[in-house]
Formats: sequence, C-alpha cells, structure tokens
Amino acid sequence: MFQFLYSQLIRLILPFILLRLWWQGRKAPALRQDLGHRIGLVPRLPGPVVWVHAVSVGETIAAAPMVRRLLARDPQITILMTAMTDTGLAQARKMFGNRVRYAYAPYDTPGSIRRFLNRTRPRILVIMETEIWPNMIRQSRARGVPVFLINARLSERSARGYERIRSLALPIMQSISWVAAQAEKDAERFRRIGVVPDKVEVTGSVKFDVDIPPDVRQAARDLRMRLAGRPVWIAGSTHGGEDVQLLTAHQELLAAHPDALLILVPRHPERFDSVANKAMSRELTVARRSLGEDPADAQVYLGDTMGELMMLYGASDIAFVGGSLIERGGHNPLEPAGWGIPVFSGPHVFNFETIYQRLLDDTGVKIVANAEELATFLISLFSHSAEREAIGRRALSVVNKNRGALEKVVEGIIERV
Repeated sequence: MFQFLYSQLIRLILPFILLRLWWQGRKAPALRQDLGHRIGLVPRLPGPVVWVHAVSVGETIAAAPMVRRLLARDPQITILMTAMTDTGLAQARKMFGNRVRYAYAPYDTPGSIRRFLNRTRPRILVIMETEIWPNMIRQSRARGVPVFLINARLSERSARGYERIRSLALPIMQSISWVAAQAEKDAERFRRIGVVPDKVEVTGSVKFDVDIPPDVRQAARDLRMRLAGRPVWIAGSTHGGEDVQLLTAHQELLAAHPDALLILVPRHPERFDSVANKAMSRELTVARRSLGEDPADAQVYLGDTMGELMMLYGASDIAFVGGSLIERGGHNPLEPAGWGIPVFSGPHVFNFETIYQRLLDDTGVKIVANAEELATFLISLFSHSAEREAIGRRALSVVNKNRGALEKVVEGIIERV
C-alpha cells in the first residue's frame, strides 16, 4: 500500500518537476538535454553492467576509488554512474572520461525505473550513502538485481522518521541486499528500521581511503610554484551565508599578512558570479580560474571551475570546509586532510559526524564559531609554521589509520555478486 500511494504521488508531481527542470535548463542546457534520462530513456548498454548511483559531487568523489578497483578487477564490466545533479555527473566525467558510462538518475516513478532497468540491465545496483528510493530498490530486487548501500549512514532523526512508518517501509528495507555502514551507530539504526540484521555490516567510511591521482598532485605542485611561497588558505564548497564571513576573515588576515591569498570555491556554479562580485565590492582584487587569470597579484582566487577542488586543496596551506558556518551540515574534511594540511570548519558538521569526531579526537581539525575566530586562528597558524605543520600531520594521520573500508567494500561486493 505504501509503495502504491508513494508511486501515485510521484506520478502526480512528476510533470511539475519536469517543467521546473526544463525551466532551469535555460541556464544549464545539459539539464534539458538529459530530460529523457529522468524518465528512463537512456542508451542501451553492453553487459555486464554495474550501476553506481551517487546523488551529487561528494558521493561521486567517494565512489571513485571503488569504481577504479572494480574496473581493475574486471576491465570487461560496464560501469554506469548516475547522479541527481549536473555537477555530480560533471565530476564523474572529469575523473573517468570514457572509461565509464553516465546518465542522470531516473525519477523514482514505476515507469521511469522500469524503462531505465530495461535499457541498462544492471547486474548489481550500488547506492552511495543513504539514497533510499522505493521504486528503484524494489524493482531492482524484483528482477534479481542485488542492491548494496555503500558507505551508508543514517542520522537518528531519519531513523525515527522511518520507525514511524516501519510497517510501510519494511518491504523496501528488506529488499536491500547489503548495508556497508560507516559506523556501528549507523548499522544499529538500519537494523532498527527493518534491514535484515545479518545483511548489515560495519565497514567504516570509504572516504578515509583518500585517493589523490598523480596528475592531481602534479597540478597542485605547479599551481603552488606559481604562488611563489605566499600564505595560501582555501575555503572549499562554500554556500550562501558563508562568503561574507570568509571574506571578512580574509581581510583581517591581510592586515597581518598582506601577501595572503584566499582560494574561494563556491559549492554551486550558479553562485560563481555573485561571489566574485561580493569580493570585488569589498575592494579585494579577484582572479578567476575559469578565465585563466593569474592569481599572482590577486587577494582572492575564485575557483570557478568544476572538478578541481581536490587539486586546489593541495595548493593550499590551510583549508576551511564550507557548508558548516550555516546549518547545511558541512562537507568532506578528509579531502584537505589527505594533503596533510590543517582543516577548519564551522560548528554545523552533522553530515559528517563520525569523521569529524575522529579528527577532533586527534586534534586534526579545528571548529570555529564565526569569522572572528577563523581569522584569529589563521593569523596564528601563518605566524607559526611548526604548529601549522603539526596540525596537518595529525589530520593526515587520522586519514591513514582509518583506511581499509574500501577493500572491505570491494570484497563484499565481489563475494555477493
């Protein structure tokens, strides 16, 4: 009954979703170009197909090492990567080129999922983190396709929500073939909401298995050389409501270190122009990476390109991870930590609770409440290189000692197929 009502509701709202998508496509043509994918009209694929679904950029990056391992195990398989956002697909294309296939994820209506499955015929479905789509999961299992939830996490709030409709959601949860949970508390919550207990396993977070390709390391070194030893900090994946605070912190830093550079990387491309204007309105000199402008004489270097955040972290001395000064829940701090540089975040990091706790336990991250605190720490660390390097080493140590989830996940997938 739950799935019937859910499917009917999705059918009713789908025309409005598609209309909105078409409207948004006026500024992002790729969205309109791939409208067909949303209703399951994707190219037919040669098998065997491994379908990897990652909602957006962060999950796509987390899936990348797993995809590389699966391709190394069997170069004959076809990896199909799907995402809900154009930024997620752009990130996947940048990482893999023509080694994998790409599509926008179909909307979760019975017809869209049926058409998608008919054309792709996946052998397995790998869902990153916590994308629980009833029709996607139930129809896949009805066709004998194992459904794996990888790097799975579930907040207490979400778990309570599912518990309130447990009898209705139970058929969906029992269709999941394997949950590879980030932590024991996540595993316990998945068991509570109805996933078969022996199909839940704690593997750890694959995000600790930070994978920095050689070409990314070289690009970071090249950019760093161009910056000629300047104090460089980066604010990555920033959201509206954070930019003004970060620019304020940078202006305070400039008073103490006049040659300092802020690399500012907004999370969403549609904000690139507005963020550039905010910086210039404060009489800060701005260089835009997308225009090939030289950051040598700039005070702010706008990272307004796609898929380069990891490299830009590597060209920096200190990193601030955005989405955390506002109640967005933060983004992945392990990307800068994997470079061995100090990591700062605001107080709102609930999306990465387990990861932040491990970094905090080893003082590999600093939490700041506002721009004033951030500026104080930046000035201090740029004045004391030994302390800065020690914090960076601790951050990298946390990454290294928590590696291993990736191997468990890949082995778990292989032995269950």
